[in-house]
Amino acid sequence: MFAGHIGAALAIGRVERSVNVGAFVVAAMLLDVVLWVLILLGWESVTIPADFVSSHQPEFVFPYSHGLFAGIAWSVFTGVVTFFWYPRIERKARAAILVGSAVFSHWLLDVLVHAPELPLVGAGSYKVGLGLWHSMHVALVVEGVILVAGLCLFLLGSNLSMAKRTWLTLLCLLILVFTVIGMTVAPPPPSVFAMAVSSLITILVVGAIACWLGKRTA
Repeated sequence: MFAGHIGAALAIGRVERSVNVGAFVVAAMLLDVVLWVLILLGWESVTIPADFVSSHQPEFVFPYSHGLFAGIAWSVFTGVVTFFWYPRIERKARAAILVGSAVFSHWLLDVLVHAPELPLVGAGSYKVGLGLWHSMHVALVVEGVILVAGLCLFLLGSNLSMAKRTWLTLLCLLILVFTVIGMTVAPPPPSVFAMAVSSLITILVVGAIACWLGKRTA
């Protein structure tokens, strides 16, 4: 899931306008940033199965990034960082809780779509996942609805300029298109390394654009 995480970030970002919406986008994708970094370090792993062309579902071992305990820990850590990162805004505690919630929303949405491979604690613990990706068309519709709903909620009452509203809408549509392509007709990645690097670059680019769009002008 990618587009759905962005939609959740935008919906949460609507609640606290004093925080750059890019911070919510980055927070919502943080667990994947941790995942791909740990895969590059060899601490977590991903396998590209033989049936990838039909399933488009890599198989993960990712207790430190996508375990329930890990998700809570990363959420709390991000909330604490947020609290001290914004010393001048009002309602710092609320902002910290919301950014932490954006982090944890990633885990909740991944439980919805992944097969039972998200551990509760360590790699050997009980694993959860509702497997909505087994009905890919349904999963993509759900993901699209989350993205569109999040975008509409964020734009409602937003003080962004019309140009930035347009660019944010176009960014979301582009993300949705690439999500659909990636989960339906994209060929298998050439290697795990290429998959990790391209995923990290995509997340960082989207996060940077979101931060730029959310930046207040004097």
